[in-house]
Amino acid sequence: MNSQLIDRVDYLILLCYEVLKSRRDTQYNHDCVDGRILNKYRAASLSFLSHLYGEQHPYFLSFFKKDSDYGPTVESTLGILEAIKDEISKGWHRSTRGVVSAEVFSDFVEMAQHLLAEGYKDAAAVMLGSTLEEHLRQLCRDSGIKTTVEKEGKTKTLKADALNIELAKSGFYSALDQKSVTAWLAIRNSAAHGKYDEYTKDQVQLLAGSLADFMVRTRGEL
Repeated sequence: MNSQLIDRVDYLILLCYEVLKSRRDTQYNHDCVDGRILNKYRAASLSFLSHLYGEQHPYFLSFFKKDSDYGPTVESTLGILEAIKDEISKGWHRSTRGVVSAEVFSDFVEMAQHLLAEGYKDAAAVMLGSTLEEHLRQLCRDSGIKTTVEKEGKTKTLKADALNIELAKSGFYSALDQKSVTAWLAIRNSAAHGKYDEYTKDQVQLLAGSLADFMVRTRGEL
């Protein structure tokens, strides 16, 4: 996945050079670039940054503020992309948020196991399913995979099943993992819709153990 992210950054860097090649002086502005290719570059870069780091990260905010067709301003965004490429190549893009989340997720799994021990299989199933969905969402963000789509002028959040498909399609994990995640989400959906007889306590217990292993293994892929 790191190599794919680096390829994406390299593409953006090359796109920036294409923007800079369009530098020109106009009647009213000195050293400005072509607006059409600049918009393409900014849209692609901001999309990448928002999915990789989130819109509150300093990289995103710094890039976002450099909204200008002035050549030197555009050129300064290269430094941001080069810093990101360096972070990815060294594995530093795994954010503190991600590390903290992994610890929180582990706590949720432990809580679900406690609920199971107390006989609350349905509450445990819902908790485990929600933990799985958020884990999939973070894997997508950290891998540069979109978690939303634009439909009829509105932003729609992709559901867990769709995230699972996208992660498998990208090669992040295998088709076997995809099938396992599909089965786990089915248990969560049954629990969330009150269909408690569609799964057993043993299946929820198996989900808890499998989910803990899955989260540790897939975080290591980033």
